[in-house]
Amino acid sequence: MRTTAPSVVVLAGVAGASWVLLFAMGDEMPMGAGLWLGAWTVMMAAMMLPSAAPLVLLYGRRSDTLASTLLMAGYLLTWAFVGLAAYAVDMRLPDPGNGVVAAVLIAAGIYQFTPLKSACLRRCRSPVDFLVTHWQAGRLGALRIGLEHGAYCVGCCWALMAVLVVAGAMGLVWVVAIAAAIAAEKLLPGGPWLGRVGGIALLVAGIVVAL
Repeated sequence: MRTTAPSVVVLAGVAGASWVLLFAMGDEMPMGAGLWLGAWTVMMAAMMLPSAAPLVLLYGRRSDTLASTLLMAGYLLTWAFVGLAAYAVDMRLPDPGNGVVAAVLIAAGIYQFTPLKSACLRRCRSPVDFLVTHWQAGRLGALRIGLEHGAYCVGCCWALMAVLVVAGAMGLVWVVAIAAAIAAEKLLPGGPWLGRVGGIALLVAGIVVAL
């Protein structure tokens, strides 16, 4: 069995460097679709890779460093595709009104209690089961595993990302807060309950903004 040390180094290096770049960029996203999407992908690497660490490290025990890196690349590629939708929203709603912000907060709060959210969260919290049911050998297989796991993570977290884009305008305070919330519900023993508490907080915030 291979050691996970190289995977730990790559994962920590990419996530750590992404956080450094994120704070260097500040609260302003760069102009232009290409630069914007590049900054979005850096943001997703900082926010999402730590919560995907159990899967990446477990995979690293059975595969080499390149395969683990390709898994992470597939995972981030899924979130890069989400960035296309986020970019469209950001361009159409550069300054959303209170009504739009309230609607997004309330919708995100409701989503935290849906069966789809729960099903996707279970996949994200169960790396062993995920690898057993989605294992594919080879370099291409690693990439596809990353893409598929990323799809479940999108299903789990897309509403929180909508809050980040619309309500938080992708400010650093919101980035840190939502990254912490995602890590908590994916990694902590009481994660699903914490997610529901977060849902209640989003509902309350949405009602306050609406009023």
